[in-house]
Amino acid sequence: MDLSQLSDEVESISDRYARRLGIERDDTWFLLKLQEEIGELTQAFLMRTGRARTKGHSEEELDVNFRAELADVLCQVVLMARHHGVDLQAEIERKWLVWK
Repeated sequence: MDLSQLSDEVESISDRYARRLGIERDDTWFLLKLQEEIGELTQAFLMRTGRARTKGHSEEELDVNFRAELADVLCQVVLMARHHGVDLQAEIERKWLVWK
């Protein structure tokens, strides 16, 4: 799956979610939602690395949750870029891949 296809698919899901819950996805929402997901990733990381209580979760459950939170963060970044008209592929090539 490429970033463009990912963007189309997560946009469809996010739009449906927002309409169902009556959420206005404006500039502020995209930023705050990304921040929320980063917080959840941080919590999952801390639990997985023994720096926070595990709440009774097994190592496997902690690993699954960590991976899921990474996916949430990536999808929110993709959604925010799409909302602001940013071509992530082009920006990655300009910012990161120029060093190849």
